[in-house]
Amino acid sequence: MTALKKLTLTEPELVLALQSKDSTVLKTLYSMYSSALYGVISRIITHTELAEDVLQETFVKIWQSAEHYDNSKGRLFTWMMNIARNLSIDKLRSKDFKNSLKNQDIENNVSFVDEQNKVTFNPDVLGIKQLVENLKPDLQAVLDLVYYKGYTHVEAAEKLNLPLGTVKTRIRLAIIELRRSFN
Repeated sequence: MTALKKLTLTEPELVLALQSKDSTVLKTLYSMYSSALYGVISRIITHTELAEDVLQETFVKIWQSAEHYDNSKGRLFTWMMNIARNLSIDKLRSKDFKNSLKNQDIENNVSFVDEQNKVTFNPDVLGIKQLVENLKPDLQAVLDLVYYKGYTHVEAAEKLNLPLGTVKTRIRLAIIELRRSFN
């Protein structure tokens, strides 16, 4: 079929081609109806990636169950819209979805805990600052930049005018010394 022919198929021709498993009709259906079906899905499922997954599942289900379509019960678009709506609702009711709502991305987890518990990092409370002050000055300088001021290893190396390997070695040595203080 040519692109022009695909756009001019009537609904009965679309149904016949779909039921005969003509793969070109699936592309046509997708180009004709995907945005409308995505609109239905995205009103139910607000998470973009999940809505896109449900859209894909919708077209798979349309393809697999085309022989069950009955034109006496409604139009093709209505049937496809019902499939999209039902799959969306099923996804919201699924255990996986409910569990995913309870889980958080690791990137947001620390700030979420801080916000919930009004946690602030205060090294003086743990006595860590005093332990760091007992370290050699070169180890203190590296720890101060990396752990207290939030510098990356590369930024600390640039700031201290040291090779990156030296900065990493000093951090490792400082941590080893601090561990000994806790034992």
